[in-house]
Amino acid sequence: MAIQKRSLFLRRKEKSAMLNTDKNLKLYYSISEVAAMFDVNESLLRFWEKEFPQLNPKKGGRGIRQYRKEDIETVKLIYHLVKERGMTLPGARQRMKDNKEATLRNFEIVDRLKTIREELVGMRDALDAFTYGQVETLKENLDNSPSL
Repeated sequence: MAIQKRSLFLRRKEKSAMLNTDKNLKLYYSISEVAAMFDVNESLLRFWEKEFPQLNPKKGGRGIRQYRKEDIETVKLIYHLVKERGMTLPGARQRMKDNKEATLRNFEIVDRLKTIREELVGMRDALDAFTYGQVETLKENLDNSPSL
C-alpha cells in the first residue's frame, strides 16, 4: 500500500512538473524560482521589495510571495540598474520613479542587443570552426550542384 501511494505521489509530481515546463504558461512564480532566474538570494529580492515600491508581488494566504510576469520584469529592470550598470539603490529608485518607461525601453534595447551579439558570436565561432579545406570543398559542392 505504501508503495502504491508513493508511486501515485511520484506520478502526480511528474505530471505537475510537465505542466510547469513551459514558463510562458505560468501565471505565478515563487521567490525561489525568481531568485534562481537572476542568480541572486531570496533575501535580496525581499530587500528590493522594501527599497522599491514598484516591486510588490502578490502574497498568498500564508504570506507566500507569488511573482507575476510584471513583477519579474520589474526585478529584471532593478537587476539591470543595480547589478549590471552599478547604480546605487537611491539612484536606481529615483530613475525608476522619474522615468520608468524610458528606463524600461533602454533596458529592452540593451537586452536585445546582448542577444543579437550572442547570436553573432555563435555564428562567428561556427564559421571559425571550418578549415580552409572544408570551405573549398563546400564551394565546389555548391558549384557542382544543379541550379534551382
